[in-house]
Amino acid sequence: MDLLKRIPMRRHVFSLLTLTVVLNLCSPAHSVAVMSVDFGSEWMKVAIVSPGVPMEIALNKESKRKTPIAIAFRDGERTFGEDAMTVCVRFPKNCYMYLLDLLGKQVDNPVVQAYMKRFPHYNIVPDPERGTVVFQHDEETQFSVEELVAMMITKAREMAVLSANQPINEVVITTPGFFNQAERKALVQAAELAGLKVLQLMNDYTAVALNYGIFRRKDFNETAQYIMLYDMGASSTSASIVSYQVVKTKEKGFLETNPQLSILGVGYDRTLGGLEMQLRLRDYLAAKFNEMKKTKNDVTQNPRSMAKLFKEAGRLKNVLSANADHYAQVEGLIDEVDFKLQVTREDFEKLCTDLFDRVGAPVQQALKTAGLSMDIMSQVILVGAGTRVPAVQEKLSSIVGIDLSKNLNTDEAAVFGAVYKAADLSAGFKVKKFITKDTVLFPIQVTFEREVEGGGTRQTKRTLFGLMNSYPQKKILTFNKNLTDFDFNVGYGELEYLPPQEIGALGSLNITKVSLSGVAEAIGKHQGPGVESKGIKAHFQMDDSGILNLVNVEHVVEKTIASEEEPEESPLSKLGSTISKLFTGPEESLKETLEKPDEKDEGKEGEKKDDKGAEGNKTRDGADKDENKPKDNKPKIITLKEPIQSQEEPLAVQSMNEKLLQEAQAKIDRYNLNDEQKRRHEGALNALESFVFEARAKLDLKEYQSAATQEEADAITKSCSEMSEWLEENGFEADADTLENKLKELKKLTNKVWDRVKEHQERPDALAALNSVINGSMTFFNTIKNMTEHATPENAIFTEVEITSLEKVIKETEDWRVKAVAEQNDLPLNQSPKLTIKLIMEKMAILDREVKYLVNKAKIWKPKVPPPMPEDETKEKTVNATQSNKTDIPAESDHPEDQGDIESSDAPIDASPAPPSEEPKDSTEGADEDSLKHTEL
Repeated sequence: MDLLKRIPMRRHVFSLLTLTVVLNLCSPAHSVAVMSVDFGSEWMKVAIVSPGVPMEIALNKESKRKTPIAIAFRDGERTFGEDAMTVCVRFPKNCYMYLLDLLGKQVDNPVVQAYMKRFPHYNIVPDPERGTVVFQHDEETQFSVEELVAMMITKAREMAVLSANQPINEVVITTPGFFNQAERKALVQAAELAGLKVLQLMNDYTAVALNYGIFRRKDFNETAQYIMLYDMGASSTSASIVSYQVVKTKEKGFLETNPQLSILGVGYDRTLGGLEMQLRLRDYLAAKFNEMKKTKNDVTQNPRSMAKLFKEAGRLKNVLSANADHYAQVEGLIDEVDFKLQVTREDFEKLCTDLFDRVGAPVQQALKTAGLSMDIMSQVILVGAGTRVPAVQEKLSSIVGIDLSKNLNTDEAAVFGAVYKAADLSAGFKVKKFITKDTVLFPIQVTFEREVEGGGTRQTKRTLFGLMNSYPQKKILTFNKNLTDFDFNVGYGELEYLPPQEIGALGSLNITKVSLSGVAEAIGKHQGPGVESKGIKAHFQMDDSGILNLVNVEHVVEKTIASEEEPEESPLSKLGSTISKLFTGPEESLKETLEKPDEKDEGKEGEKKDDKGAEGNKTRDGADKDENKPKDNKPKIITLKEPIQSQEEPLAVQSMNEKLLQEAQAKIDRYNLNDEQKRRHEGALNALESFVFEARAKLDLKEYQSAATQEEADAITKSCSEMSEWLEENGFEADADTLENKLKELKKLTNKVWDRVKEHQERPDALAALNSVINGSMTFFNTIKNMTEHATPENAIFTEVEITSLEKVIKETEDWRVKAVAEQNDLPLNQSPKLTIKLIMEKMAILDREVKYLVNKAKIWKPKVPPPMPEDETKEKTVNATQSNKTDIPAESDHPEDQGDIESSDAPIDASPAPPSEEPKDSTEGADEDSLKHTEL
């Protein structure tokens, strides 16, 4: 019911986001609100859309708008965010940070090796089945990266639920655009472990571009506008070129005009960001401290000291972005020795000179992949905290040659763009449409073996998704010469445009191996005269999240039959035909033939093949769609499709299988349960301690002392003392059930006294309300009694019995009040009261019910209609009335006896208001005083 109260019952129109709540989803079993998570390397931002709230940031428990991505485990407790960062300074090995860079990578990946070099205190081991990163926490406990990320996303969901005040099950998560297939699948699995349905993985620059566009949709037209987004975050940097324009689309048969953003070019540097600058500043401070020779120990060999310096380096980096110099200082850095050093911005910039030289590389790469120049860019917009460094801005400004724009919230632009997309994809909201077209950064190709003359084979490659192809998109690859079972591999294509270190970060360039079985059987089902094979067709789809899927594989044939023949398809063939219909549309069809090995057909699957007709222009049974046309005897061409079984074998980083997912889910559930028990224990302990303190304080007040007998006061005081001693000795070790039971016992002892005080405090207000009701009822009684006495029996609203009954209730209530107050005043304050608030409310309800009955009767009462008079009597009254009216004609008239006839028959129609003397009097004529009083009532 609380949810229904929050839902607006009419349509609210917002200047930015128009939300229409689907009421049939608002039952307690459904969740309407959606969320987004901007999951970065260092920080996490969470946004929600809920009924009545367009877009807002979900705050953490510190009421901050962003949360550090950090999880700490210490003494059986798990902490997140700021609490985890506190643990991290003292016990760095127990706190895990910068997890995003490790998703979907094996231990031998260069990115993982760099992570291990940056944070040597972590014990990282390979997963025995997948080879992926696993943190060895202690001898018995391990954490995979997916498990840790799932825990952080669970925390994000908790923040969103508290902010929305309702369950949330759907999410859009931002991801770096350079994430490959394994990394994206790992992030999706982590979100699923957190109990969320991923509506879409959205590239961070696309989310930022959407946030920029939705606030400026009126500025776009049919002419494309180009901007560049430059995003430097904690661990990576990207530059993206975005075009905005208004396009026409056909939705459900209607032509619509909507704005559209398209990602045209992207460049990135996976290791350039604020983290590398912070690490260099940390190492600089450590070297300076060692030079001071304040201790014999090397500070770089102490993980706790390096963690302190890392935290101070982050603070110092931020301060130097706005100041020319600042002091770095750490108390008790090592061996209880304090550290203080003045660092200038010039010192910091010298440490990062080579990093600043890499600022322009993503810009050049983005322009190259887009095939554009800086001349047509209207703006270069800064995004990400790393762009606040003055040296970065100076270097970038000199490269792009235009002023840098800072008109976006660098921290929250991505999360707001993602939550807008979440509302668009959700079934519970309707938003103003804004089309987004993302692009493929890593080409996808298919490689397979084909026979050549002489009996040998050679490897053949076919590009499935080229560089900068837009997605979501579907593709079909056709194998024309394979007659038996065969295999093909799916992997990344030509990557020459990337630097060698970025290619190495992708890991294995092979994605999956696909094995097809039952090919010969499928081909053998459709052979004979008039049958032409169109090959084995593999249907691929790259979805909104940029994840490649093999949807299905089928054998397609065209059969020429006479018009009267109607062949019956097998059930599997019908199923294959149904599935293949999902791919009719704008997708491309890629064909491979032995006769023309280099031929690539990127047209639609249904385009014309020969003079026999178009493959997509016939129905499955060959019948003409227009039943009104006369039938002819020309041969018909039908398309038959047989499904082929396919099995995928991952060649790169494997996703978590069902067994690993179940184990990870069980581990996460145990920690969630432990956290819930911890929160419950803390709540019960705080409640008990507070009640003991409150009970002692209340007994010192005069009103509580007077409301308790000596025995009761002594018992409460004794119990509070015993409870306080017990809390000091056993309170922190006791479980939540014990604490809650202790609180119940103490409340049982104090309830009587507390209730008496409450009765004494609230009784005056309750009696005042009762007096008000009695006085109002008496006024009402006098009014209706006076009306009834002056009314005729036909016009009387209330009966004598009703009036008498009301008078009796008023008198009984007044008598009860006087008697009850007197009795209560004679009772001591420490005795149970006789005049309770409940009794007073009951008396008020009885009197109120009696008055409401009479008021409602007055509202619906109508005067009785007199019976119609005989015709002669009616004429007589009409003549008398006419004569009476003639008498009222002014004496100035020359012919007073004719004035009425002239006005009623020959006078022209006058649209002006009639004078007061001529106003009709029949509305009140004949009404008595009683009926007029009733009208006023």
